[in-house]
Amino acid sequence: MRERKILMKYRIGSVLSVIAVLLAAESSWAHHSFSAVFDISKKITLTGTLTKLDWRNPHIEVFVEVKDERGQPEVWVVETWPPNFFRARNISKSDFEKAIGQPVTVEVVRARDGSLYGLMLQITLPDGKSVTMPQLQLFDDSDTPNRP
Repeated sequence: MRERKILMKYRIGSVLSVIAVLLAAESSWAHHSFSAVFDISKKITLTGTLTKLDWRNPHIEVFVEVKDERGQPEVWVVETWPPNFFRARNISKSDFEKAIGQPVTVEVVRARDGSLYGLMLQITLPDGKSVTMPQLQLFDDSDTPNRP
């Protein structure tokens, strides 16, 4: 009976260890390399309407509707730094929420695959608040953003 309890504890411990390893692997896989996704030589400025905000860790996403070269609307998904980055610069979620439906200007580096996806370098909100991302730190050897 005692051996059976020890064997059961061993099995439970093994299963929990495997689950922990799988969760850690998923988390590290989800955090991508910036230079693998974005081409820093493709900087563009988008002027359009902020249509949506996804305020979450590890990266906030904003959605900006702009007109393409034919005048047709297209929605860009723009990835940026985490909420704490903006809070440290006195820009809050409510500043972005107030800007929904309003014109914004966003400088981005475009995704390598040419999709309507970019990494924010700078944004200017309708109230004039502006924040610039630490460009030199975005694409260092480790590709891990240095937190403020």
